[in-house]
Amino acid sequence: MDREQFISTLASAKVYDLTQDLSIFTPPWPGDKALEIHFFKRLTGAYGGGQGANGQLISWSNTTGTHLVGERAYHSGGRALSDVPLRDLMGPGVIVDISDLVSDYSVYTPEMIESRADVREGDILIINTGYHRYSWDQPDVPNPNAQGGIENKEFGFLVRHPGPSMDFFKWAIEKKLKIIGVDAGSVEHPMNTTIRWMHPKEFEKAEAKLKAEWGKSWEEMFPPEEYYRLLHMDVPKAHILFAESIVGQIDELKGKRAWIMVMPIPFMEVESSWSRVVAYLPPDGMSEEEFFQMMEAAQVYDLTLPFSVQTPQWANYEPLSVKYVKRVGGQPFGLGRNTSICRASFHLSTHMDGEKHFWANGRTIGQVPLDYWIGPAALADISDMVTDLDVYTPEMIESVVEVREGDILLIKTGWHKYGWLSPDADEFRYMVRHPGPSPDFSDWVLEKKIKWLGIDAVSQDHPMNTIQRIWHPKTFEEANRKLKEKFGKDWDEMFPLDKYYQDTHLNLFPKGVVHAENLGMDITHLPSGRYYVGAFLPKGMETASMWGRFILMKEG
Repeated sequence: MDREQFISTLASAKVYDLTQDLSIFTPPWPGDKALEIHFFKRLTGAYGGGQGANGQLISWSNTTGTHLVGERAYHSGGRALSDVPLRDLMGPGVIVDISDLVSDYSVYTPEMIESRADVREGDILIINTGYHRYSWDQPDVPNPNAQGGIENKEFGFLVRHPGPSMDFFKWAIEKKLKIIGVDAGSVEHPMNTTIRWMHPKEFEKAEAKLKAEWGKSWEEMFPPEEYYRLLHMDVPKAHILFAESIVGQIDELKGKRAWIMVMPIPFMEVESSWSRVVAYLPPDGMSEEEFFQMMEAAQVYDLTLPFSVQTPQWANYEPLSVKYVKRVGGQPFGLGRNTSICRASFHLSTHMDGEKHFWANGRTIGQVPLDYWIGPAALADISDMVTDLDVYTPEMIESVVEVREGDILLIKTGWHKYGWLSPDADEFRYMVRHPGPSPDFSDWVLEKKIKWLGIDAVSQDHPMNTIQRIWHPKTFEEANRKLKEKFGKDWDEMFPLDKYYQDTHLNLFPKGVVHAENLGMDITHLPSGRYYVGAFLPKGMETASMWGRFILMKEG
């Protein structure tokens, strides 16, 4: 299969979003921290902060919304999320519907799963228990016996959902499953977590049901020491990951095999991560077998920098901080996970600047449909044409790659090599001396109807068209002198302040064209060309920007 056929096939595949809305209203896992958002900057200034952009500072736990539970949530010797290969986060799998076999507190078994689906070795398994109906972003569930006549959805989704038997996890290890996903708050039965002690009345109901259906007490069915070894040793050592709070279009995939992708933020120090979960089905006219073969053979590249407390942030933004608030060793029988609370601003590591970052009436990240973030792309390597503080043009981009109407456009300036974790890291050069676009660039982007832009530098704009101009006057003098030599104009003549300050932010965001910043990692080795690109971002319903997983694919 050639490049054009690969891109066309993937662009016409059917894509399903299985991600829960992530909001300040999203209930966190019981006892964990809900998402908290504070604007520390506004375009004109904010209490406790500065001006120049709508900048958000957030505090959160990663068990809120759709998330991937890493090995280190259970086992401190497990892989960090940033060390999990992309291929372990995607692959063929099945969405099994057992919703008619389970109810509140039910225990499900491998036999129940296999009675409904062909689960194959190495699969990603998504279990539809029906409990996504209790997700906060779904319609109310009427219940005449409940207070107010409406089911308490938070209890349904987080406390009363079904969970697997111990044999299920042993079976998962034998099947060499990559990821187990579920449409409820936890892959584990809630009564095998600290919810058992947080809600003792719920545990009484669950144990009564267990005795009636299985003839065993809870500890007979789930011996604590054996359960601890299984979940905290055997499962993470088998490299099985858990995807929790899967919602979205899950009902449209009942019983289907799909190419499933669980795309977390690649944390280095954090045990779990917000994720975007998507499923691809073959386009019309293509068999499932042929589609899966194409996807297995495809070459996949990660453009996302590992996310760490050491990651430098842009200018006056706040870096990532991590505080562990729960450890396995401090919880009864180890029936819990290592859990952290994080705090950060968005403009560090690889992230997407959203419309709301500069446009008051723009969409938040979560309001943008998935199909906007994925599709055919042009990668332009102009790294041999630019150096410190240079200005690049549309002509330079079109000289190295064909840019088509409606493309995603990624620009490789070579500045990724000065970014964090690189052997050639130079933080000042990366932040303040990178190249930027010419005055006609934004108009050309609109003419081409570009979906979104990506850059391997800290900003899509030239640093001297940002606040860096004021903060680094000597660097501005150098840039101005260089501009005169190359274009015969000084800075304010070529870039009038009222029109070109934060050009690609202020002139493109109101037109729906946003951009990703700090692309890196595999971009180092990629030449100019056409590819398929995806920005898999958590569905932040109030967030102006968002980290994510940025990947690029081409034929095998």
